[in-house]
Amino acid sequence: MTLPSPSAVPSVLDLAPVVPVVVVSDAADAVPLARALVAGGLPAIEVTLRTPGALPAIRAIADAVPEAVVGAGTVITPGQADEAVAAGARFLVSPGWTDVLLAAMRGSGVPFLPGVSTTSEVVALLERGVREMKFFPAEAAGGTAYLRSLSGPLPQARFCPTGGIGPASAPDYLALPNVGCVGGSWMLPADAVAARDWARIERLAREAAGLSAGARCR
Repeated sequence: MTLPSPSAVPSVLDLAPVVPVVVVSDAADAVPLARALVAGGLPAIEVTLRTPGALPAIRAIADAVPEAVVGAGTVITPGQADEAVAAGARFLVSPGWTDVLLAAMRGSGVPFLPGVSTTSEVVALLERGVREMKFFPAEAAGGTAYLRSLSGPLPQARFCPTGGIGPASAPDYLALPNVGCVGGSWMLPADAVAARDWARIERLAREAAGLSAGARCR
């Protein structure tokens, strides 16, 4: 897979069908973890800003794993958007949005996915010229049935559903016409991360990449 340069990432939704959502407790694990995901066929990596090690992890991946496209997730303030991009994040993802946060992400210079869970939020973003969004929490907010119902009246909106998605449900999401990719952490089981079992994570990543290929062939 040939990845776009940092200045030429056109869309988060087009980077990869499955985006691993990573919570990094120890920044020292970031590089081997990213290498395992990339080797397994998942080059787009969302590091959530939930831990003190998140920004150092983004910086380390950006510096040491050029094959990866690393982004920042759980962006909820303009300051976090600025810090993430300064650390090397090539895309931003938020669980929700406000006009202030949206302005910061739009001004960051990198692609972004503001989070939505209702039709009104989707329409509000479309009014503001944003067509690509994170659907969160996907399973709790209505899952594939909800997204399928949006594709009729709002076909211009595209989504990355995240939240409660696993290997059994990912292909169903990816088969929807308004879904570009899904986010999830099922390929990063806690015991494998704690044991630094990078070979297992690479294998699970490869299985996830295979799921996405199967869904696109439906």
